[in-house]
Amino acid sequence: MKRLLGTKKLLKIYIDTDDKYDKNPLWETILKEAKGAGLSGATVYKSISGMGIHSEFKSYKVIALSQSLPLVIEMIDDEENILAFMDRLDAIMEEGLVTLSDVEVIRYKHKGEN
Repeated sequence: MKRLLGTKKLLKIYIDTDDKYDKNPLWETILKEAKGAGLSGATVYKSISGMGIHSEFKSYKVIALSQSLPLVIEMIDDEENILAFMDRLDAIMEEGLVTLSDVEVIRYKHKGEN
C-alpha cells in the first residue's frame, strides 16, 4: 500500500471538455498516462462555468447539444513522481493551465486498510 501522509505535491490541470489527444478526450488520456506513470490517483471535476485566458466565458446550457466546459484534474503524490509525470503531460497537452503546489496530507484511508 502506498502511504500518502505528509508533505506532497498537488498538480492541477485546467483544460476543456472538448480538448482532444489523438481523437480521444484529453482528460481520459491524462488519466491513463497518470495510471501508467504509477501516480497515486487522479480526480476530474467538470465545471458549470468558467473564463479562460482569452476572457472567453463558458457556461453550461441545458439545450446545447455540444459544449466546451472547463475541467480540472487534480493529482496528489510525491514531488519526484509528479515531476516525472510532467514530461508525459507536456507531450500530450497542446494548451491549458497546469499548477503545482504543496499540500499536507493529514489523513488518507481506504477500504481494506487497517
